[in-house]
Amino acid sequence: MFQPFPKSKNIEDNFKLLFQAQSGLLAAEQDRLATLANMSALLNYFLDDINWVGFYLLDTNNPDTLLLGPFQGLPACTRIAIGKGVCGTAAAQNQTLNIADVHQFPGHIACDANSRSELVVPLVENHKVIGVLDIDAPITARFSAAEQTYIEEFVAKLMNQLAAENEVPA
Repeated sequence: MFQPFPKSKNIEDNFKLLFQAQSGLLAAEQDRLATLANMSALLNYFLDDINWVGFYLLDTNNPDTLLLGPFQGLPACTRIAIGKGVCGTAAAQNQTLNIADVHQFPGHIACDANSRSELVVPLVENHKVIGVLDIDAPITARFSAAEQTYIEEFVAKLMNQLAAENEVPA
């Protein structure tokens, strides 16, 4: 069972707490969908000043499209074309995008009119992008470079666990 924890003013201490909670949740579940649901809930609890956090996953029936996965926040766009918007661009480029002002991003897709900044981290499995973690905030320049690095580490730990769960014993 998850126990809420008091957060620190120190970003490094906070992310240590987040990683501990993440490890516990990852160890407790084998199902990919349930794991992603808990990861979005954990980030929603942990991160201040955000209005949406969740996953878009590569649509197995249409590999040119990201399909809405587990999330926390208002209802969202259900499909995003690879190469379109911040999420589709991050997936196409296999690169984290930290957008300080989404209204300055060419082709931004406004799923929530209140979003002002966005951090999108690709989910990579077997050297292929299988989706993205998307975090939106109602303020500009919400995500620092340090926080971006910690969120990328969060995603790396998540993907390592998901890969380990898919390994077939010899």
